[in-house]
Amino acid sequence: MKAPICPLCASSSQVFYQFKKRLYHQCNNCYGIFMDESLRPKLDAEKERYLEHHNDVADLGYQNFVSPITNGVLQDYSAQDSGLDFGAGTAPVITKKLQDQNYQIQIYDPFFHANQALLKQQYDYLVCCEVIEHFYEPKKEFELLKSLMKPKAKLYCMTDIYNEEIDFHSWYYKNDQTHVFIYHQKTLEWIKEHIGFSKMKITKRLIEYWN
Repeated sequence: MKAPICPLCASSSQVFYQFKKRLYHQCNNCYGIFMDESLRPKLDAEKERYLEHHNDVADLGYQNFVSPITNGVLQDYSAQDSGLDFGAGTAPVITKKLQDQNYQIQIYDPFFHANQALLKQQYDYLVCCEVIEHFYEPKKEFELLKSLMKPKAKLYCMTDIYNEEIDFHSWYYKNDQTHVFIYHQKTLEWIKEHIGFSKMKITKRLIEYWN
């Protein structure tokens, strides 16, 4: 079987993990880990999986989980700045927390809030919480995100980042069938350089990119 090319940087890959009905490849260049295309869920199955997420915007645990992003926006931006919650899902808790502080943030999600007009504007900041691991075409998606950013805008992402100390076989993060692309620190550095962000900062699960 010929190894597929990386959906982010189009470089060669090799089999990274194979067990029962799971097959992941790792890019030889950017170190991204991606699910074999034949095993990706169909769109209707993917939507069904997201509907299983019983998140509640009033849940304090959920609010605390997203706090690295909400605290960052509250620290870096004012209520007059414009924001977009990209991939907000069924319970846009970040938007709720920021709107409670009178912030001007709108929500976009390809399944649940598919207002295409929002993708024709630019924003002072973007938030993308537990979204980028669902990207089938990460290069295309990051190019879209960058196009939505004003000249000095900032992109806040949250995802669990893989490193070599993690036992992938027992790692919970790969168990979600919709987690089709997993990031290594080198993957995130590749995105900074090749998508064209001016700066990047990683703090645990939080990744910040500056335009």
